[in-house]
Amino acid sequence: MTIAGLARAGRVGVETIRYYQRRGLLEKPERPNGTGSGGLVRRYGAEDVRRLRFIRAAQAAGFTLEQISELLALDASEDRPRARQLANDRLAALDAKIAELEHVRDALRRLARACALSSVGPCPILASFDEAMGPTAFT
Repeated sequence: MTIAGLARAGRVGVETIRYYQRRGLLEKPERPNGTGSGGLVRRYGAEDVRRLRFIRAAQAAGFTLEQISELLALDASEDRPRARQLANDRLAALDAKIAELEHVRDALRRLARACALSSVGPCPILASFDEAMGPTAFT
């Protein structure tokens, strides 16, 4: 398949494929030397689709491109302890983000409740945003 076909199979744009190639995540196949309709067009196969889908799934799980590069290398070497360590590190980061989001949700819930109970003065939600900028505005 052509690069456009690979992009369709991976549900990404052609420029995404090229970016992954520049980053070393995807191989750039050689151009064939033949003539005719297949000449000078790079062709991609099932392994390229598998690798692209692997990259996209790892991104969806929150891995960085650097971590994905390492995961791809681990896939080839079958270094399960390192792959497990990367997964555990990602889980710890997700747990920390979830805790942070729960804290923000609870603070916003309190502000919404205070807004509902207050009919005088500025809305506590708007006052909170006005008082401080950034993620600590809800504390």
